[in-house]
Amino acid sequence: MTQMYRRAVLTGIGSAMAAPSIVKAQAEWPKGPIRFIVPFPPGGGTDPIARITQTKLIETTGWQIVVENKPGAAGVIGATAVAKAAPDGQTWLVTFDSHILSPAFGSNLPYKDSDLFNVMLFGRAPLVITCHPDRPYRTFSEAMADARRRPGKVSMGMLSNSQSLLLMTYVRKANDFDMNLIFYKGGGPIVQDGVAGVTDLSIVTLVSATPQIAAGKLRALATTGEKRSFALPDTSTLVEQGTRTYPTYSWWGIYAPAGTPRPVIDRMHAELTKAVRSPDVTKKFVDQIHLEIDASTPEEFAAFQKSEQERWFKVIKDNDIKSD
Repeated sequence: MTQMYRRAVLTGIGSAMAAPSIVKAQAEWPKGPIRFIVPFPPGGGTDPIARITQTKLIETTGWQIVVENKPGAAGVIGATAVAKAAPDGQTWLVTFDSHILSPAFGSNLPYKDSDLFNVMLFGRAPLVITCHPDRPYRTFSEAMADARRRPGKVSMGMLSNSQSLLLMTYVRKANDFDMNLIFYKGGGPIVQDGVAGVTDLSIVTLVSATPQIAAGKLRALATTGEKRSFALPDTSTLVEQGTRTYPTYSWWGIYAPAGTPRPVIDRMHAELTKAVRSPDVTKKFVDQIHLEIDASTPEEFAAFQKSEQERWFKVIKDNDIKSD
């Protein structure tokens, strides 16, 4: 028997032995209700993404799935609950992009990145910069020019400990202007104060701002992606306006406790992919969240997270940004 042939035979035997164990692991799961932990209160984009997905999975698989909101500490409470849960495939974390910034902002974080396994990046959407209609700005470039004339006088509302903060910290420095950044705990209050004219500008997710933009209560000045958003096709990007920037997106993903059996991960991933790619779910994600669907593999999601953390952790370090 040649070495190559022997290796092929052994590989075939190993695969044949592994296959029944994979089938067995998948067949024995789930054992009771599956929990989707959302580390934020209802509202915004994370909760509806979890619930739309929950409804479709129940329909297509017959699984019992419950969505539990565990808000607090900028998502850390819910993420910790999943990181410390048994790795048996019964508990999953559906979360928002701010999740990956927690290690940089929280030196005493009760879990490590390695305690959570990347399962799927559902999709992404650019952020949008808006102003009250009474303000004179038609583009973000005009707002920047005003901020250069009146350093620190133009205000912008944004989430604390967020990509919005990091993006605008970078943009402010790279484009040589000073703007008064006002921090909030949620997208709802940011939009409310923007509509009321309390702040001059706001930077929020599309899902938070588009209803008010459509109603004429806010004016869109720019989006933050590489290209224009299908939700706001007449609004130019920061790059189009000549701003030195990083293309930036809000995004949503799902994680499992590290150590969850890979056959279980793969089964959930396969069902999630079918759910997310189904026409009715895709339509809801596009219409309600303005999501660019990704449905990544676990490996693609892990690589994406690594690149995002490298970029934003450098901005945090270079600008000595502290948790509020």
